[in-house]
Amino acid sequence: MSILSTSLLVGLSIISIIILTSKLKLDAFIALFLVSVFLAFAVLPAKTIVTTIQQGFGNTMASIGFLIILGAIIGISLDRTGGTLSIARFILSKTGENRTAQALGITGFITGLPIFCNAGFIVLSGLSKSLSSKSKLAMPFMATVLGCSLYSVHCLIPPHPGVLAATGLIKVNIGYLIVIGTVFAIPGSIAAYFWSKWISKGKKYLPAKEIESEVNLKPENLPSAFLSFLPIVVPLLLISLKSLIFMIDKGGESLISKLIIVPGEPIFALSVGVILAMLLIKNKTIASVNSIFSEAIVKAGPILIVTAAGGMFGMVIQATGTGESMGRLLAGTSIGIVVPFLIAAVMKTAQGSSTVAIITTASFVAPMLAMLGLDSEWEDCLLYFRWVPDRW
Repeated sequence: MSILSTSLLVGLSIISIIILTSKLKLDAFIALFLVSVFLAFAVLPAKTIVTTIQQGFGNTMASIGFLIILGAIIGISLDRTGGTLSIARFILSKTGENRTAQALGITGFITGLPIFCNAGFIVLSGLSKSLSSKSKLAMPFMATVLGCSLYSVHCLIPPHPGVLAATGLIKVNIGYLIVIGTVFAIPGSIAAYFWSKWISKGKKYLPAKEIESEVNLKPENLPSAFLSFLPIVVPLLLISLKSLIFMIDKGGESLISKLIIVPGEPIFALSVGVILAMLLIKNKTIASVNSIFSEAIVKAGPILIVTAAGGMFGMVIQATGTGESMGRLLAGTSIGIVVPFLIAAVMKTAQGSSTVAIITTASFVAPMLAMLGLDSEWEDCLLYFRWVPDRW
């Protein structure tokens, strides 16, 4: 099959995912699976079809499965124990009652690091209503600030699923990604705050109604802010520290490199975060701990499956050779980055899922990197932030 025909089929596959998930409302996993099988049968040799599909699914699950589950456990622990609200109260005490919107944005940013965006919005929705009621700020403004702060980290910083899948597909160093992702996410959140303030200015939006009962928000019912921050901060510091140390000591021969190499591995770093999250539980019984683990696994399951299916689709795209051909075609031009950006923007706008949009785009762009001269670890990181369209 000619490269033109193959490229058309790849483009048709991407459009099919958009139609199946947005128009027909088909489950994202089923849509990715069906399109992957269709593309594989249309383009790949018969003897490689099953192997390619299995490797794509399995390799992705192997690289990110533990990280997503461990991140979910940390997030559920913060939710169940009131750690999230403790962090929010601490931030509010530092910003002052007259800066409730800024406090909510910072809270969303920090607690959004281990908590998935949709879950974080639900967890913090009560807090946003309470702050809106007390400060008399418009509820749509507060909700937008919270949503944008959560989204800024959801699309840019591990252990969120789309970002993790992209790291596996384009071989990005997770530690570098955390560092650069934070650098990009902070101005994104700030810009979103001022945009939210501007867009709601002059509108007759009302604050939330007073909440009758706020028993769960009382300080005596919450863990300390220090303990609540630990499960978030410590894993990210360990991962980032390992990457920064290896920038200096590439051979990993120094004593400090040897001491940090294992704790700085993402799986072990997040495991440390899980242990620290367990300190937040007041009733430390097997039943209460198992309850958190079970809920986290239930939450992580669908995300794992969709992300692995995206890896499967990515493996099929890579096997077609379309990426290498596009890379050769675009090498030496200034429009190479525009193509994946447009794919991500269209997919996100059409079907709404950042995870699916990121995975599909990463699958397409991964084979092009070497041809475009963007195959170093730092360049791959910077490339990622050029084409994730919903980073703001």
